[in-house]
Amino acid sequence: MSAPAKRASKSATRLRAAGPLAGDGMTPFLPPEGRRQLDELVFTLTREASAFAGQVHPQNQLLIGGMVRSMNCYYSNLIEGHHTHPRDIDAALGREYARQPEKRNLQKEAAAHIAVQELIDTGQAPAGEPASGEYARWLHREFCQRLPEELLWVENPDTHERKAVRPGELRDGGVAVGQHIPPPAAELEGYLRRFGEVYRREVLAPSRYVAALGAAHHRFAWIHPFYDGNGRLGRLLSHAMLRHCGLGSSMWSVARGLARSVEQYKELLAAADQGRYTDTDGRGVLSERALVRFCEYFLETAIDQVRFMARLIEPRGLLARLEKWCAGQESAKRIEKRSYLLLREIWHEGAAERGAVAGMVNVSERQGREMVSRLVAEGVLVSDTPRGPLRLHCPIGVVEEWFPGVYPRFDRMPETGANIAAATVIMEFHPKNIRKQSTL
Repeated sequence: MSAPAKRASKSATRLRAAGPLAGDGMTPFLPPEGRRQLDELVFTLTREASAFAGQVHPQNQLLIGGMVRSMNCYYSNLIEGHHTHPRDIDAALGREYARQPEKRNLQKEAAAHIAVQELIDTGQAPAGEPASGEYARWLHREFCQRLPEELLWVENPDTHERKAVRPGELRDGGVAVGQHIPPPAAELEGYLRRFGEVYRREVLAPSRYVAALGAAHHRFAWIHPFYDGNGRLGRLLSHAMLRHCGLGSSMWSVARGLARSVEQYKELLAAADQGRYTDTDGRGVLSERALVRFCEYFLETAIDQVRFMARLIEPRGLLARLEKWCAGQESAKRIEKRSYLLLREIWHEGAAERGAVAGMVNVSERQGREMVSRLVAEGVLVSDTPRGPLRLHCPIGVVEEWFPGVYPRFDRMPETGANIAAATVIMEFHPKNIRKQSTL
């Protein structure tokens, strides 16, 4: 039995008698009520995320959503210590893979992450509560079954003993994450069952659910139910929970903010793993003070990312950048004059019928067809069918000009495959002891 589980057997909680199989080794489950700073953060996120949701035409949400899913994947990989260049992520979405095995595998990993988030964003995830063992298994299965075989193994770098990672299956051995010893495999079902009981939206008031988002994020990482992928899955789970309560959307991602403060993110996660510091540090097994701080940090990060995206798509600034891009393309004779007028109208209206283009920008029918043809060739206009309505698209080549700051500058990034500040995880499989260097 792990050290946290041993402490749990000696602790009482307000929910039921303590016991590791019941999941009580990770109490307190929720931050205490009445914390002013936390309440203010809940109010701010609720107000600003709700306002942001109505700021963009539904058709343009497709434009923003596709870009944000790639962005979310990039930053989530970065937290794991993997760098996948946005251009290589974009190539993977078009099924264009590198010849080098490592680079190709990271591209496929990125495409898998984006595919799973798209299932969440488009309502194809399982109905019901995201905070549940069933949903976590679904996430793991959908993610892992899209990975190449080479990424579905964990290996001891010293003995080269290997163990398969099976999509949707909980780990069957012990794990150590830094100084934290997650629950033994035999106790995972109990912990995930309690996780689902505590963080259900139906048992929490709306404000308490929002306050609990950070707690659920940490407690999922604390349980560490799978051998691999827990970090990515935890962030996807938080994305799904935000959508479940009506605050999240396809147009923003907390992962960008977590990656931009990755050292603080990991430090606060680790701090919340610890037991109570003093007798006044809550009534549970783990530190209440550290849990509250992580919950505050999580909401602060979410608010920051809502504000970032709201500023980025503020109409005046966005349209000024589109106009500047069009001017440059017109000077290079890549697009027709007056193309900006068409892009501006489509941004406002969400889409445009092909037959209406000439009248919208006051050009001849022939010029209108040529304008559309060139903009489609540049990838900034798309349609679902050859004659279908036109809508805006943001190919990777224009992201830096249209949406600056979404990514770090491309020309300053390392190539795909670089290892960026990976954390250490030691996995001890039974009956053999296998040590694996991996990422959090």
